[in-house]
Amino acid sequence: MDIIDIKDLPDDGPVVLIDADSLLYFEMGKPTLEEAIAGIDHRILTMLNVNKTCNFAGFLTIGRCFRYNAAKTKNYKYNRKHGSKPIIFYALKEYLQQHWNFIYMSELEADDLVAVYGDGYDGNTVICSPDKDVIYQVPGVHFNYRTAEHIHTTPDQAEKFLWKQMLMGDSTDGIQGIPKVGEKTADKWLSEVALPEMPMFVLEKYVEKFGIPIGISKFAETFKLIYILKSKEDVLQEVDIKLPELVVNNVKLLNKEQWQ
Repeated sequence: MDIIDIKDLPDDGPVVLIDADSLLYFEMGKPTLEEAIAGIDHRILTMLNVNKTCNFAGFLTIGRCFRYNAAKTKNYKYNRKHGSKPIIFYALKEYLQQHWNFIYMSELEADDLVAVYGDGYDGNTVICSPDKDVIYQVPGVHFNYRTAEHIHTTPDQAEKFLWKQMLMGDSTDGIQGIPKVGEKTADKWLSEVALPEMPMFVLEKYVEKFGIPIGISKFAETFKLIYILKSKEDVLQEVDIKLPELVVNNVKLLNKEQWQ
């Protein structure tokens, strides 16, 4: 691993918002907890180094979010393996909270939290996640820490991706969408539709497939499952919680004695 000197990181850089769920899976297979922790530290420091900042906030998914109650057709993420994970997984989750001050909200996913806390922050944030839903559905600057590339998603691109997902569903999370509609079909349909007309176009496709009552119901259910919350107002529409103000950590000050 390359050695990163945190003293070289600027104090006035953007705030890196880290969707940490994938970090756990990337590192939980290491032979020892010490190696896994070293891997976690290096990945986080690399995100800060690449984005030229020492400012960050990290988020985890812990508990069952609101989408589990919203899913009626099939259980949310029903297709995921739910067997026991190695003990390193749980130790890393605790480490991220205790050492790095990563936080969670039991009714929300890390996907929602990076998007909501990035909203209205004067554009001075970089969302770090390898999740395509986050990268392409949330407007702004992203850093995919799986591929080590920056991606800028415009508001128009984000909205079009949302309606594309509504048509085809999301097999990763077990969300159906319209049966037999894949990426090519969704892209073709939407290429012929103006952005303001996409919501009604997609609703009509649901009604065309399922009929009026079932089509409208399935459209509403799929939207709740697909849509990443992007503002505090979005949060209040789904869960009765008041989000605290964003606490920005500075890696130069956090657990300072361990870096010296």
